[in-house]
Amino acid sequence: MKLRIGLITSEFPPDLGGVETYAWQLARELGRRPGLQVTVYAPPKSSTVIPPPGVTIKPILQSCSGLDWPKLKNEPIDVWHALSACHAWIAEKRPTVVSVHGNDFLAPYPLTARPAIDVAGFWRLRHWLWSNLQPLWRGATRRMLERALPKANALIANSRYTADVLLARYPGCANKIHVAWVGVDPVFFEVPRETKGKVPQLLTVCRLSEERKNVDLVLRALATLKDRFAFEYAIAGEGALRPALECLAESLGLGSHVRFVGRVSDVDLRQLYAQADLFVLTASIIPGSHEGFGIVYLEAAASGVPSLAARLAGAAEAIAEGLSGFFVEQPDVLSISNALSSFLSSETHLDAEDCRGFARGFSWARVADVAEIAYQQISVRNSH
Repeated sequence: MKLRIGLITSEFPPDLGGVETYAWQLARELGRRPGLQVTVYAPPKSSTVIPPPGVTIKPILQSCSGLDWPKLKNEPIDVWHALSACHAWIAEKRPTVVSVHGNDFLAPYPLTARPAIDVAGFWRLRHWLWSNLQPLWRGATRRMLERALPKANALIANSRYTADVLLARYPGCANKIHVAWVGVDPVFFEVPRETKGKVPQLLTVCRLSEERKNVDLVLRALATLKDRFAFEYAIAGEGALRPALECLAESLGLGSHVRFVGRVSDVDLRQLYAQADLFVLTASIIPGSHEGFGIVYLEAAASGVPSLAARLAGAAEAIAEGLSGFFVEQPDVLSISNALSSFLSSETHLDAEDCRGFARGFSWARVADVAEIAYQQISVRNSH
């Protein structure tokens, strides 16, 4: 008889992002396992998504424990797997594995411990309640994490860094956490290289909604180099910071060097990697937010593209220095400018096959192996 696994996630396609990629790829890999029956509980917008083979998607999640538990408690599930910390509340009710990524427990969102007020008559008050009571709900969600995370049967971290940060905050999780890192979709290994006879191509792929990604610092660094080197810089992603970044690029005289391509399809993303010579994402650590790992660094490496990153948080594990990329110690304009100058002058050179060789050490099959072992251990324990 198959073990019935319920994956709970607020972040799932059609949305884009690191956790969305993690959720989709893990679900796809688990769906290939003959001993597992996999159901994904996702938000209503996921109703348009065609599930991978062996996986059922139920788009019923409202990301509020009080609203979701009545829908989930009678589902025929043997082991639940919360794909981010915000859904760890289910560990207080059922056998549960929790995946942790970093920001999901440092600054939890969505606020799943908010009151269950999604009923007739309250819709006119929702905006007011959200605006004025959000600090209370954030506090309630943090208290939920304090209770629920130590009750999880197992926790799966996306990096050693994330595991260390989690244990510093929630020491009750000791002896339950496993570092599985993340994987990379094999399709990126098939991306052709298009690097001959062209201007050097730089690429950033990220949400343009967090200042800690430091796209502005990269633009300022490139402004110091535009009279010395030829280059083109593509920025893929959407977010509230995009208009200000576009204005900054123009004010720095980078208009002919920089293009904002917005949100791109999977096919267009691979084309961007095919054209790129260097991936650039020099993210900072700020209170409540860091780069837990950075799947984009692996996607770039699998495509044969080296990365420039800050030697901070999980990025230090997502890049092999001298093989798949290089680092600045701290993300500031001078350091980024010097690193980019070194690359554009060919003083720093990294081989595409070395990049791909490093990326081959990461697979979603390994993440699924760690998860499946945890499921089986929980199942055996519950059968006694």
